Amino acid sequence: MAWPALIAFTIFGIVPLFGVVALSFTSWNGISEQISLTGLDSWKTVLSDPGLPHALWVTFLIMALSWLAQTPLSILIGVFIAAHKRYRALLAVLFFIPLLLSQAAIAITYKMLLDPNFGLGAGLGFEFLQQNWLGEENLALGVVVFVVSWQWIPFHSLIYQGGVRQIPASMYEAAEIDGAGRVRQFFSITLPQLKYTIITSSTLMVVGSLTFFDLIWVLTAGGPSDATRALAVDMYQTGFKAALMGPASAIAVILVLVGLGLALLLRRLGGRDATASQLEGA
Repeated sequence: MAWPALIAFTIFGIVPLFGVVALSFTSWNGISEQISLTGLDSWKTVLSDPGLPHALWVTFLIMALSWLAQTPLSILIGVFIAAHKRYRALLAVLFFIPLLLSQAAIAITYKMLLDPNFGLGAGLGFEFLQQNWLGEENLALGVVVFVVSWQWIPFHSLIYQGGVRQIPASMYEAAEIDGAGRVRQFFSITLPQLKYTIITSSTLMVVGSLTFFDLIWVLTAGGPSDATRALAVDMYQTGFKAALMGPASAIAVILVLVGLGLALLLRRLGGRDATASQLEGA
């Protein structure tokens, strides 16, 4: 049963990855038929570029801030919608609508809403909303983190919802007999039982944040003053605007290595017995 998935992963995951690695040792403008082997020249160009540390910093900054925004809210919302009440199920359905929208459509919508002259602030007459949200460095970075969190919190809430529903009710019943309140139950039962769910969700958040391109590109195009020029945006500009496919492929390989390293680190944090069940009696 695993063979179809393995074959599909090899064709669409492994083979393109080897192709990108091979391109990182060549010189190609992306159009001509001539591809020249240049050895480590592309890597030397990328690693000596002062823009690479900046792009890495922006990438990690977006990753860290979006994780800090998404994780607590996703856990709280996941716990809330895990309750077996009808109206909560309806709210859960409405809440997941952002997952159905493309990042480009979301970025265009927010770009229009945040326009200082014709957007939401001007329409409602609120001065604090009439700022140049995408024209100032700190504000633009904050907008990117906010929009990313707005779109992906529903997805991670769904993961936490499933995790909460796997916690045995007998644990909460025993805690109530001992006199533990809701807050104490949350910190003493819910959070510890969600340990591996948090690691799984965090891995998806961290590795997924490395691929944010279309949303950032439509919102800010990496600006202002490269304030939101993440590694994926840097790769696109190097490859398709500067027509340097070799260095762009080297950046892509760096992205893959960073993602693998972070995923392994998070798995390590989960402990050696990460696959074992934490459920009572399991």
